[in-house]
Amino acid sequence: QVQLVESGGGLVQAGGSLRLPCVASGSIFRINAMGWYRQAPGKRRKLVATITSGGSTNYADSEKGRFTISRDNAKNTVYLQMNSLKPEDTAVYYCYTQAVVAGFVGDYWGQGTQVTVSS
Repeated sequence: QVQLVESGGGLVQAGGSLRLPCVASGSIFRINAMGWYRQAPGKRRKLVATITSGGSTNYADSEKGRFTISRDNAKNTVYLQMNSLKPEDTAVYYCYTQAVVAGFVGDYWGQGTQVTVSS
C-alpha cells in the first residue's frame, strides 16, 4: 500500500504564502503523477495542480501564476508553493498520487491538511 502524509497547512493572512509538502511511502514500485486537490466546506473536491514523473505540470485556472507545484522523485515528495493567498483558497488540501504497487496502478490520497486564509 501507499501512505501519503501532508503537512504545512495552517492559518495565514490574505496575501501570505504557505508551502505544503507531501511524502509518499510504502511498497511503491513507481510513482506516476502526483498532485494536489482541495475541498472547501460544502463544495466538491477539485483539482489544484498535478505534476508527472517527467515534470510536466497542470494547474487549475484560478491557481495559475500564484501556485507552483514541484516534486523530488528521489524523496517521493511533492510540494505546493502557494503565494498571494486569498480567503477563497481556504480549504482542506489533499495530496494525490498515482502509483504502481505490486504490478497494479492505483490512485492514493492523503488525509488532508487544513489551509485557512483570513481577510
